[in-house]
Amino acid sequence: MSKKISDKDKQDWESFLKNKEKILNKNFLQKKDIGDKNTIETSNKDKQDWENFLKNKEKIPNKDFVNKENVRYEKIKKIDLHGYTIEEANKVVEQFIQKCFDENVTKIIVITGKGLRSKNVENPYLSKDLSILKYSVPEFIENNTSLTRIIIETSDAKIEDGGSGAFYIYLKNKNKIKE
Repeated sequence: MSKKISDKDKQDWESFLKNKEKILNKNFLQKKDIGDKNTIETSNKDKQDWENFLKNKEKIPNKDFVNKENVRYEKIKKIDLHGYTIEEANKVVEQFIQKCFDENVTKIIVITGKGLRSKNVENPYLSKDLSILKYSVPEFIENNTSLTRIIIETSDAKIEDGGSGAFYIYLKNKNKIKE
């Protein structure tokens, strides 16, 4: 959609340009304080800086298009551990976390399940809580020094991501880790 410029608008624009040239040609600019009758003179250096700014052909870079190398966008991956034994789950989780770190993933959703159908409850020689992935996997991660080095924190998942049957792992930026 293009709008035709009226003659009045053209005159106003030309008038503005003429006034701008007059201001730039003065030795100093004056500003009046509102509420105070004192006038403040703008220094010649300020005036010169302003003139240089207006004459400068270089454009101010658009902040939306500036190279954003240091910005880390959220990258999320999920892993579902339903059906794994404790040993299998720990091994898979360790490999998965390391792989996600190498791929610069920011957040991992680990779905362990709530342990309601766990067959370990029937075995009297196993701890009821530690034999359920919901408890044993976070414990394994906290005790693994190679994993804690690359993890910022772990936290409970929101309802939409699995609630009490899941948790989040937030990973550090691999580009900022000092080895």
